[in-house]
Amino acid sequence: MSPETWALFVPAAFALNMYPGPNNVLAMTNGARYGFGTALLASAGRFPPFAGFVLGAAVGLGAALAASAAFFTAIKIAGAIYLVWLGLKMVLGGASDLAETVGSSRLSALARREFLTAITNPKAMLVFTAFFAPFVDPTQPAFGQILQLGGAALALEAVAVALYAFAGSRLERFVRDARRLALVNRISGTALIVAGGLLLFARRPAQA
Repeated sequence: MSPETWALFVPAAFALNMYPGPNNVLAMTNGARYGFGTALLASAGRFPPFAGFVLGAAVGLGAALAASAAFFTAIKIAGAIYLVWLGLKMVLGGASDLAETVGSSRLSALARREFLTAITNPKAMLVFTAFFAPFVDPTQPAFGQILQLGGAALALEAVAVALYAFAGSRLERFVRDARRLALVNRISGTALIVAGGLLLFARRPAQA
């Protein structure tokens, strides 16, 4: 791939990575509640699904998802239900959400949230598929190019995660008070509920 292609791809991909979607909301919330390190480690849960989306884009699963109404709708509904459930749990749980868990059990629970939030979002695979397409040279094999682009996108995702986790950690002192912590949970939970609602009404890309 040419340097010109990379010069266009990297800033565009990073802007996409920085979009405040559900996983990034989780990273910031985890940073505020448990600190930068915990939020960063928990975010590892999102990368297996994202890596799978990259591989799926390379082998054409994204196109299949876009073409199959039933497949898209099933994943969309599951993802929307999970986001709304998680959001309600955070809103109603106030400061108590995961407060009793410590150490590795808490980290596992946070990473599991990241994983489930990522893997139940069908639009994520469609974004990977649609976003990579303009940067693929049609005169060269697409599989290797998409894997290169995907690897770069995942590396940039790690940078974005670190920024969100760091931004959240700056609020850590603020949320030491139980009432303030409950407020952060309610705001984050509401954001996830809204994201779930938007996902529920998401449409497949129009087919030519």
